[in-house]
Amino acid sequence: AVVSTQSTGAYHRITKKVFTNPEDAAKHGGSVDRDNESVERTRRAHLNDMENIIPFLVLALLYITTGPSYTMALWHFRVFAVARFTHTICYLNALPRSAFLFGLLVNISMGVQCIMHFM
Repeated sequence: AVVSTQSTGAYHRITKKVFTNPEDAAKHGGSVDRDNESVERTRRAHLNDMENIIPFLVLALLYITTGPSYTMALWHFRVFAVARFTHTICYLNALPRSAFLFGLLVNISMGVQCIMHFM
């Protein structure tokens, strides 16, 4: 998801010739515009991915130390990955974004299991 938003952001910046830095605008023959909707939507999607994926990785590492079954861990990781990809696609296309709930539930599930294990 993160790589796709970076690529999409670069695509929008280059094809629309809209950049946030004067040196990039000069290099590519574009203009400085920090308010372009498609570029900003891509930037926000990237930030949203980072805000959700980093906590997931921390929780996942802690969760693995609890010794979960392979199948249960795999399902947690798969559901989170599908939820994030779906959420990112919906975010980039301005569609309703309820897929994040599945990722949130995965994080809550792993967090609760970590707390129960370490208490």
